Amino acid sequence: MENDSFHERYHRQIILKEFGAVGQNRLKQAKVLVIGAGGLGCPVLLYLVAGGVGTIGIVDDGLVELSNLHRQVLFNTSDIGKRKVDCAAQLLSKMNPDVAILTYPDRMETSNALDLIDAYDIVIDGTDNFQSRYMINDACVLLNRPLIFGAISRYEGQVAVFKDGFNYRDIFPQPPQEGEVMNCSEAGVLNVLPGLIGNLLVNECIKLITGIGDTLVGKLQTYNMLNNGSFTIEITSTLYGSSLIPKNRESFEATDYHYLCNAKEIVVNELSKDELLTLLNEEEIDLIDVRELSEQPTLNGFNHLRIPLASLEKHASLIKKDTVVFVCQSGKRSKLAARRFEEIINQGNRRVFSLEGGVLSLINTI
Repeated sequence: MENDSFHERYHRQIILKEFGAVGQNRLKQAKVLVIGAGGLGCPVLLYLVAGGVGTIGIVDDGLVELSNLHRQVLFNTSDIGKRKVDCAAQLLSKMNPDVAILTYPDRMETSNALDLIDAYDIVIDGTDNFQSRYMINDACVLLNRPLIFGAISRYEGQVAVFKDGFNYRDIFPQPPQEGEVMNCSEAGVLNVLPGLIGNLLVNECIKLITGIGDTLVGKLQTYNMLNNGSFTIEITSTLYGSSLIPKNRESFEATDYHYLCNAKEIVVNELSKDELLTLLNEEEIDLIDVRELSEQPTLNGFNHLRIPLASLEKHASLIKKDTVVFVCQSGKRSKLAARRFEEIINQGNRRVFSLEGGVLSLINTI
């Protein structure tokens, strides 16, 4: 009876000539670790479970938030405030009770990454920060585990498979500087893009497990949803990229990825939304929006200058008031702008601030 239900559930996959019962049984025996239950992780988990991957691990220490729901399709309004891994496991178990779903409601760190990854055959990285990406990549290289990588921003996504001597550092040897690359909370993302890229990640995973088709090993595929443009580039395995990876568990666990990825705290003077509004009523200030020109919402209700962070040094002479407040989307880039501006003017008598919470904190005011 159990065998009958197995064939009935997966019948339309099993009858595929290249796939067959052999492919389905390979999925059943596979163990896949999904790191991140966000925009990418949700469609990945849905289709891995529906497809019959036998054991799936979910790593995420986050709680469901209202801002997640437009793209993180495993969750609903009643889940807000609950742990993502718990909500995901509950829904996925109902979808396919034959799949073993293991949850890890912890942040992946160097202290637990190797042990978590070592228990699985394949890793899918659905994270959205460089600290995690470099750490996961290095752990997978040390453990010789295939890594399926995905990234999204605005209307564009990337997919790659790292194994057989290829790794993430072959494309991006060193992390970008703080503020150089925006995450989704700053740049935005249309809700269907994570679904599109997430399914491409699952596609690569199924091909790796079953041996059908051609995979993206040693390749990086980019997809633009606005024009349906897609191109694939060949990755070159580099000695330099390999040389940056810790050589053993001890050196891996001693690596500070938080520091390497420039995620260290930038200490500057910050203003709350209410403090900014009070300051605007009391004196003339230069309010500087350091977001890119295309970013929304605009600061129409406030007299301000728009100077993107990348061109701050070039246009610093436009900032003339004794009190300067920098603002960005969430309050991250504005801290970097405040620090850079202090270095440019060499302090002096000016007061320099960053707006805590960024434009998002002003939405109800604008």
